[in-house]
Amino acid sequence: MRADRITTTETMASPIRGVVWMILTGLLFVGVTALVKVLGTRVPAPQAAFLRYFLGLVFLLPMLGTLRNLRLDRGTWSLVGARGALHTVGVALWFYAMARIPIADVTAMNYLAPIYVTIGAALFLGERLAVRRVIAVVVALCGALIILRPGFREVGPGHLAMLFTAIFFGGSYLIAKVLSGRVSAGVVVAMLSITVTIGLAPMAIAVWVPPTPWELAILFAVACLATAGHYTMTLAFRAAPLAVTQPVTFLQLVWAVLLGALVFGEGVDLFVILGGTVIVAAISFISWREAVLKRRITPTVSATKV
Repeated sequence: MRADRITTTETMASPIRGVVWMILTGLLFVGVTALVKVLGTRVPAPQAAFLRYFLGLVFLLPMLGTLRNLRLDRGTWSLVGARGALHTVGVALWFYAMARIPIADVTAMNYLAPIYVTIGAALFLGERLAVRRVIAVVVALCGALIILRPGFREVGPGHLAMLFTAIFFGGSYLIAKVLSGRVSAGVVVAMLSITVTIGLAPMAIAVWVPPTPWELAILFAVACLATAGHYTMTLAFRAAPLAVTQPVTFLQLVWAVLLGALVFGEGVDLFVILGGTVIVAAISFISWREAVLKRRITPTVSATKV
Protein backbone atom coordinates (compact mmCIF):
# COMPACT_ATOMS: atom_id res chain seq x y z
CA MET A 1 0.00 0.00 0.00
CA ARG A 2 2.80 2.39 0.95
CA ALA A 3 4.69 1.62 -2.28
CA ASP A 4 1.57 2.41 -4.29
CA ARG A 5 1.22 5.69 -2.41
CA ILE A 6 4.85 6.64 -3.12
CA THR A 7 4.49 5.77 -6.80
CA THR A 8 1.34 7.88 -7.05
CA THR A 9 3.07 10.82 -5.34
CA GLU A 10 6.04 10.61 -7.69
CA THR A 11 3.74 10.46 -10.72
CA MET A 12 1.89 13.56 -9.54
CA ALA A 13 5.12 15.39 -8.73
CA SER A 14 6.60 14.82 -12.17
CA PRO A 15 4.26 17.21 -14.05
CA ILE A 16 4.78 19.78 -11.29
CA ARG A 17 8.55 19.56 -11.77
CA GLY A 18 8.04 19.95 -15.52
CA VAL A 19 5.95 23.09 -14.99
CA VAL A 20 8.53 24.56 -12.58
CA TRP A 21 11.38 23.89 -15.03
CA MET A 22 9.36 25.45 -17.86
CA ILE A 23 8.59 28.53 -15.77
CA LEU A 24 12.32 28.91 -15.12
CA THR A 25 12.97 28.41 -18.85
CA GLY A 26 10.59 31.24 -19.66
CA LEU A 27 12.30 33.56 -17.17
CA LEU A 28 15.72 32.76 -18.63
CA PHE A 29 14.61 33.47 -22.20
CA VAL A 30 12.88 36.69 -21.18
CA GLY A 31 16.20 37.57 -19.54
CA VAL A 32 17.84 37.03 -22.94
CA THR A 33 15.44 39.47 -24.60
CA ALA A 34 15.97 42.01 -21.81
CA LEU A 35 19.75 41.93 -22.19
CA VAL A 36 19.52 42.35 -25.97
CA LYS A 37 17.18 45.29 -25.36
CA VAL A 38 19.77 46.81 -23.00
CA LEU A 39 22.42 46.28 -25.67
CA GLY A 40 20.54 48.62 -28.01
CA THR A 41 21.31 49.34 -31.65
CA ARG A 42 24.90 50.61 -31.54
CA VAL A 43 26.21 47.12 -32.28
CA PRO A 44 24.64 46.03 -35.62
CA ALA A 45 22.28 43.05 -35.39
CA PRO A 46 24.47 40.60 -37.41
CA GLN A 47 27.51 41.45 -35.26
CA ALA A 48 25.57 41.13 -31.99
CA ALA A 49 24.22 37.77 -33.12
CA PHE A 50 27.70 36.60 -34.17
CA LEU A 51 29.25 37.60 -30.83
CA ARG A 52 26.45 35.83 -28.93
CA TYR A 53 27.21 32.56 -30.75
CA PHE A 54 30.99 33.03 -30.85
CA LEU A 55 31.19 33.64 -27.09
CA GLY A 56 28.82 30.73 -26.53
CA LEU A 57 31.26 28.30 -28.20
CA VAL A 58 32.95 27.98 -24.81
CA PHE A 59 30.09 25.68 -23.80
CA LEU A 60 31.14 23.23 -26.52
CA LEU A 61 34.55 22.55 -24.93
CA PRO A 62 33.36 19.33 -23.20
CA MET A 63 32.34 17.99 -26.64
CA LEU A 64 35.64 18.60 -28.44
CA GLY A 65 36.58 14.91 -28.38
CA THR A 66 33.22 13.85 -29.80
CA LEU A 67 33.32 16.50 -32.53
CA ARG A 68 36.92 15.64 -33.48
CA ASN A 69 35.92 12.02 -34.16
CA LEU A 70 32.67 12.93 -35.92
CA ARG A 71 32.09 11.22 -39.27
CA LEU A 72 29.01 12.26 -41.21
CA ASP A 73 27.82 11.29 -44.68
CA ARG A 74 27.22 13.90 -47.37
CA GLY A 75 23.47 13.95 -46.87
CA THR A 76 23.80 14.62 -43.16
CA TRP A 77 26.34 17.39 -43.79
CA SER A 78 23.89 18.95 -46.25
CA LEU A 79 21.18 18.95 -43.59
CA VAL A 80 23.59 20.44 -41.04
CA GLY A 81 24.51 23.20 -43.50
CA ALA A 82 20.90 23.90 -44.43
CA ARG A 83 19.87 24.15 -40.80
CA GLY A 84 22.80 26.43 -40.04
CA ALA A 85 21.85 28.72 -42.94
CA LEU A 86 18.20 28.96 -41.86
CA HIS A 87 19.07 29.57 -38.23
CA THR A 88 21.73 32.14 -39.16
CA VAL A 89 19.20 34.32 -40.95
CA GLY A 90 16.62 33.76 -38.20
CA VAL A 91 19.02 34.82 -35.44
CA ALA A 92 20.13 37.94 -37.32
CA LEU A 93 16.50 38.95 -37.89
CA TRP A 94 15.65 38.28 -34.24
CA PHE A 95 18.42 40.57 -33.00
CA TYR A 96 17.28 43.22 -35.48
CA ALA A 97 13.65 43.01 -34.29
CA MET A 98 14.55 42.87 -30.61
CA ALA A 99 16.24 46.27 -30.71
CA ARG A 100 13.33 47.94 -32.52
CA ILE A 101 10.00 46.70 -31.19
CA PRO A 102 8.64 46.08 -27.67
CA ILE A 103 9.71 42.94 -25.82
CA ALA A 104 6.10 41.76 -25.60
CA ASP A 105 5.70 41.97 -29.39
CA VAL A 106 8.85 39.91 -29.97
CA THR A 107 7.76 37.30 -27.41
CA ALA A 108 4.22 37.02 -28.76
CA MET A 109 5.29 36.76 -32.40
CA ASN A 110 7.90 34.14 -31.58
CA TYR A 111 4.98 31.89 -30.62
CA LEU A 112 4.27 31.53 -34.36
CA ALA A 113 7.33 29.32 -34.95
CA PRO A 114 5.64 26.08 -33.75
CA ILE A 115 2.71 26.86 -36.05
CA TYR A 116 5.05 27.13 -39.02
CA VAL A 117 6.59 23.83 -37.95
CA THR A 118 3.15 22.20 -38.08
CA ILE A 119 2.57 23.58 -41.58
CA GLY A 120 6.09 22.60 -42.72
CA ALA A 121 5.71 19.08 -41.35
CA ALA A 122 2.64 18.63 -43.53
CA LEU A 123 4.31 20.10 -46.62
CA PHE A 124 7.75 18.47 -46.36
CA LEU A 125 7.56 15.53 -43.93
CA GLY A 126 4.28 14.03 -45.07
CA GLU A 127 2.48 14.78 -41.79
CA ARG A 128 -1.29 14.51 -42.06
CA LEU A 129 -3.14 17.70 -41.15
CA ALA A 130 -6.47 16.76 -39.61
CA VAL A 131 -9.31 19.26 -39.70
CA ARG A 132 -8.86 20.16 -36.02
CA ARG A 133 -5.18 20.93 -36.53
CA VAL A 134 -5.99 23.06 -39.58
CA ILE A 135 -8.51 25.03 -37.51
CA ALA A 136 -5.89 25.49 -34.76
CA VAL A 137 -3.37 26.78 -37.30
CA VAL A 138 -5.92 29.25 -38.71
CA VAL A 139 -6.75 30.42 -35.18
CA ALA A 140 -3.04 30.97 -34.45
CA LEU A 141 -2.62 33.01 -37.64
CA CYS A 142 -5.62 35.09 -36.57
CA GLY A 143 -3.74 35.68 -33.32
CA ALA A 144 -0.85 37.07 -35.35
CA LEU A 145 -3.25 39.44 -37.15
CA ILE A 146 -4.56 40.62 -33.76
CA ILE A 147 -0.98 41.48 -32.75
CA LEU A 148 -0.05 43.21 -36.01
CA ARG A 149 -3.42 44.84 -36.76
CA PRO A 150 -2.43 45.82 -40.31
CA GLY A 151 -4.34 48.88 -41.42
CA PHE A 152 -4.96 49.96 -37.82
CA ARG A 153 -1.35 50.61 -36.86
CA GLU A 154 1.97 50.88 -38.65
CA VAL A 155 3.64 47.51 -39.17
CA GLY A 156 7.32 48.41 -39.03
CA PRO A 157 10.41 46.52 -40.20
CA GLY A 158 10.86 45.07 -36.70
CA HIS A 159 7.50 43.30 -36.88
CA LEU A 160 8.18 42.05 -40.40
CA ALA A 161 11.57 40.78 -39.22
CA MET A 162 9.87 38.78 -36.45
CA LEU A 163 7.42 37.23 -38.93
CA PHE A 164 10.32 35.90 -40.97
CA THR A 165 12.30 35.00 -37.83
CA ALA A 166 9.57 32.57 -36.82
CA ILE A 167 9.56 31.05 -40.33
CA PHE A 168 13.34 30.52 -40.37
CA PHE A 169 13.35 29.10 -36.82
CA GLY A 170 10.50 26.77 -37.76
CA GLY A 171 12.48 25.49 -40.76
CA SER A 172 15.54 25.02 -38.55
CA TYR A 173 13.52 22.94 -36.10
CA LEU A 174 12.11 20.74 -38.87
CA ILE A 175 15.62 19.91 -40.11
CA ALA A 176 16.65 19.25 -36.50
CA LYS A 177 13.86 16.67 -36.30
CA VAL A 178 15.34 14.87 -39.30
CA LEU A 179 18.90 15.14 -37.94
CA SER A 180 17.88 13.76 -34.56
CA GLY A 181 17.29 10.42 -36.25
CA ARG A 182 20.88 10.37 -37.58
CA VAL A 183 23.09 11.85 -34.84
CA SER A 184 22.88 12.47 -31.10
CA ALA A 185 21.09 15.49 -29.67
CA GLY A 186 24.39 16.87 -28.39
CA VAL A 187 25.89 16.78 -31.88
CA VAL A 188 22.79 18.47 -33.35
CA VAL A 189 23.12 21.36 -30.87
CA ALA A 190 26.91 21.61 -31.26
CA MET A 191 26.79 21.68 -35.05
CA LEU A 192 24.12 24.37 -34.93
CA SER A 193 26.33 26.58 -32.75
CA ILE A 194 29.32 26.09 -35.04
CA THR A 195 27.49 26.60 -38.35
CA VAL A 196 25.60 29.68 -37.12
CA THR A 197 28.85 31.22 -35.87
CA ILE A 198 30.47 30.59 -39.26
CA GLY A 199 27.39 31.82 -41.14
CA LEU A 200 27.16 35.05 -39.15
CA ALA A 201 30.90 35.84 -39.39
CA PRO A 202 30.91 37.46 -42.88
CA MET A 203 27.70 39.36 -42.07
CA ALA A 204 29.28 40.67 -38.86
CA ILE A 205 32.56 41.64 -40.52
CA ALA A 206 30.68 43.67 -43.14
CA VAL A 207 29.13 45.94 -40.48
CA TRP A 208 31.70 45.59 -37.68
CA VAL A 209 32.03 48.25 -35.00
CA PRO A 210 34.49 47.80 -32.10
CA PRO A 211 32.45 46.49 -29.14
CA THR A 212 33.05 47.86 -25.68
CA PRO A 213 33.88 45.51 -22.76
CA TRP A 214 30.40 46.22 -21.40
CA GLU A 215 28.75 45.14 -24.66
CA LEU A 216 30.86 41.97 -24.76
CA ALA A 217 29.83 41.22 -21.17
CA ILE A 218 26.15 41.63 -22.08
CA LEU A 219 26.45 39.30 -25.07
CA PHE A 220 28.30 36.68 -23.04
CA ALA A 221 25.52 36.88 -20.45
CA VAL A 222 23.03 36.41 -23.31
CA ALA A 223 24.90 33.24 -24.34
CA CYS A 224 24.88 31.99 -20.72
CA LEU A 225 21.16 32.61 -20.21
CA ALA A 226 20.24 31.09 -23.59
CA THR A 227 22.31 27.96 -22.86
CA ALA A 228 20.79 27.66 -19.38
CA GLY A 229 17.32 28.11 -20.86
CA HIS A 230 17.78 25.26 -23.33
CA TYR A 231 19.10 23.06 -20.50
CA THR A 232 16.15 23.76 -18.17
CA MET A 233 13.81 23.21 -21.11
CA THR A 234 15.34 19.74 -21.56
CA LEU A 235 14.72 19.03 -17.85
CA ALA A 236 11.09 20.12 -18.29
CA PHE A 237 10.67 17.72 -21.23
CA ARG A 238 12.08 14.87 -19.14
CA ALA A 239 9.77 15.59 -16.23
CA ALA A 240 6.46 16.10 -18.01
CA PRO A 241 4.81 15.67 -21.43
CA LEU A 242 4.65 18.59 -23.85
CA ALA A 243 0.88 18.84 -23.40
CA VAL A 244 1.57 19.82 -19.78
CA THR A 245 4.50 22.19 -20.30
CA GLN A 246 3.33 23.94 -23.49
CA PRO A 247 0.60 26.12 -21.91
CA VAL A 248 3.15 27.35 -19.36
CA THR A 249 5.00 29.14 -22.15
CA PHE A 250 2.23 31.76 -21.97
CA LEU A 251 3.95 33.05 -18.83
CA GLN A 252 6.84 34.21 -21.03
CA LEU A 253 4.46 36.79 -22.46
CA VAL A 254 3.42 37.84 -18.95
CA TRP A 255 7.06 38.30 -17.90
CA ALA A 256 7.79 40.17 -21.15
CA VAL A 257 4.86 42.57 -20.69
CA LEU A 258 5.84 43.29 -17.07
CA LEU A 259 9.51 43.73 -17.98
CA GLY A 260 8.74 46.05 -20.88
CA ALA A 261 6.37 48.17 -18.81
CA LEU A 262 8.34 48.35 -15.54
CA VAL A 263 11.93 48.44 -16.80
CA PHE A 264 11.88 49.80 -20.35
CA GLY A 265 8.84 52.07 -20.15
CA GLU A 266 6.99 50.25 -22.93
CA GLY A 267 3.21 50.55 -22.96
CA VAL A 268 0.99 47.54 -22.28
CA ASP A 269 -0.69 46.62 -25.56
CA LEU A 270 -3.79 44.55 -24.79
CA PHE A 271 -4.01 43.42 -28.41
CA VAL A 272 -0.52 41.89 -28.16
CA ILE A 273 -1.54 40.02 -25.01
CA LEU A 274 -4.79 38.84 -26.63
CA GLY A 275 -3.05 37.75 -29.84
CA GLY A 276 -0.32 35.93 -27.91
CA THR A 277 -2.94 34.17 -25.80
CA VAL A 278 -4.79 33.01 -28.93
CA ILE A 279 -1.57 31.65 -30.48
CA VAL A 280 -0.50 29.83 -27.29
CA ALA A 281 -3.99 28.32 -26.95
CA ALA A 282 -3.78 27.00 -30.52
CA ILE A 283 -0.28 25.56 -29.97
CA SER A 284 -1.38 23.95 -26.71
CA PHE A 285 -4.34 22.32 -28.45
CA ILE A 286 -2.09 20.93 -31.20
CA SER A 287 0.36 19.61 -28.58
CA TRP A 288 -2.49 17.98 -26.66
CA ARG A 289 -3.77 16.29 -29.82
CA GLU A 290 -0.29 15.00 -30.59
CA ALA A 291 -0.05 13.61 -27.05
CA VAL A 292 -3.39 11.84 -27.52
CA LEU A 293 -2.20 10.39 -30.83
CA LYS A 294 1.20 9.53 -29.27
CA ARG A 295 3.34 11.45 -31.74
CA ARG A 296 5.51 14.54 -31.45
CA ILE A 297 5.93 17.14 -34.18
CA THR A 298 5.10 20.53 -32.71
CA PRO A 299 7.95 21.96 -30.62
CA THR A 300 7.51 24.03 -27.49
CA VAL A 301 7.92 27.76 -28.07
CA SER A 302 11.25 27.73 -26.23
CA ALA A 303 12.67 25.14 -28.61
CA THR A 304 12.79 27.79 -31.34
CA LYS A 305 14.78 30.38 -29.42
CA VAL A 306 18.21 31.87 -30.06
